[in-house]
Amino acid sequence: MERKIITTKDGSHSIEIPGLCVTYHSIHGAIQESKYVFIDAGLNYILNNSAIQSLRIFEMGTGTGLNAFLTAIEAEKQKLRIHYTTVEQFPIKSEVVKLLNYPDILGHPDLFQTIHDSKWNEPVRINEYFTLNKIDIDFLSFSSSQHFNLVYYDAFAPGTQPELWTEEIFEKLFFMLEPNSVLVTYCCKGDVRRAMMAAGFIVKKLPGPPGKREILRAVKTNL
Repeated sequence: MERKIITTKDGSHSIEIPGLCVTYHSIHGAIQESKYVFIDAGLNYILNNSAIQSLRIFEMGTGTGLNAFLTAIEAEKQKLRIHYTTVEQFPIKSEVVKLLNYPDILGHPDLFQTIHDSKWNEPVRINEYFTLNKIDIDFLSFSSSQHFNLVYYDAFAPGTQPELWTEEIFEKLFFMLEPNSVLVTYCCKGDVRRAMMAAGFIVKKLPGPPGKREILRAVKTNL
């Protein structure tokens, strides 16, 4: 599968797959989008609304590792222990990783490289606060006995991967979550929102980052 590095409007890189006409992040800003959707609307929302001192996060779509990198930076900054599980069926190659400019913008070059150099399919303690488990698998085949507090749902859009945006998929995610946990995603299509609600989530539209009108935050309550 051909991959091409592009520069988004905030100066940070993303990856384009020309054959599918898709990009891994918003062309309006990769770092900007990831911070807004996953860190602010997800991680910080949990921390601001609970007394939780450690988190188990599940990410659908490892991609460039940007979401994991931003989360690891926050874990160190906030002295928060995070166990981060992420699945990716098509990991990017090391020569592509070396070209990504996230450490040039965010700092922490050793942390970014350690995330990508860590072994797949086993938990790796990246630092005192952040443990990473990268799993090379299709999400449809993934199962876990562990339950999570937060899901970053970052699959390709429904037009590209419709099988990952169904009611059945969100039912699977619902049962992977602890009570009073959260799922966040950049996608705000009506049929996606309805699929989440049918699976049992309470879903709220939020204003989106630049270039995106709205995003979704879905909550699994304790009821």
